[in-house]
Amino acid sequence: MDTQQKKAHLYAVLGEIAEVMEARRQAAPESSYVSQLLHLGEDAILKKVIEEAGETLMASKDVEKSAQGRLHLIKEVADLWFHSMVLMVYHGLRVEDVLMELKRRQNISGIDEKASRNKE
Repeated sequence: MDTQQKKAHLYAVLGEIAEVMEARRQAAPESSYVSQLLHLGEDAILKKVIEEAGETLMASKDVEKSAQGRLHLIKEVADLWFHSMVLMVYHGLRVEDVLMELKRRQNISGIDEKASRNKE
């Protein structure tokens, strides 16, 4: 598998996870963690996103303090992405929506992009 194929496979993982999450939306709450969160509603999901964001920030502060710091940060970012994806599914959004927005911003200066938000 060449580098491009590996990248495509890794990007596909996000879509696959999102599809499973979407299916969990219709499942009984006791059937999975995602089903439970989706049934608990937005406030429960937001609480998890905030919790994971805080853990990501703390892990970032520890990266240089231990040999395991980088791996810890990677795991916390994965948790944050996962819970953000649950939030997106809750609102009927798809991974592709975020990827398209990132693509739109790809060749735009961050300064210019931020300035354009103030006009909206």
